[in-house]
Amino acid sequence: MSDAAKAPRERPLSPHLQVWRWHITMATSIAHRATGVALYVGALIAAAWAVCLASGPDAYAAFKAVMGSPIGLLVMFGLTVSFFYHLANGIRHLVWDAGHGYDLKSANASAVFVFAFTAAATLAIWLIAAMTGAI
Repeated sequence: MSDAAKAPRERPLSPHLQVWRWHITMATSIAHRATGVALYVGALIAAAWAVCLASGPDAYAAFKAVMGSPIGLLVMFGLTVSFFYHLANGIRHLVWDAGHGYDLKSANASAVFVFAFTAAATLAIWLIAAMTGAI
């Protein structure tokens, strides 16, 4: 057997991000996965909240201090964005599951709507929280 026959063959590369032209529906797909991961982190934070609440006033005060810090508020803002994005895009997927909205114009329009809803709902919640003294 020759050395050429023993050498590994070059395999074609599968198309990936550097090959495809970015478009809004591609961005929504990637963002849906990312927000899903962020919501798992949010579930861990909710579990930590419950543990601190059950552990007594000192533990709960420490939790509130961490979550009320600038970094904690930034994390909570990110979780709010993730929640509303994942909600809106999940509804979009339900519409697709019903067999509607597959044409390019509808898919692009619904993607824009998902981003607009996410921004509006997140800002509304944070404005209400600020007006009521919650933050």
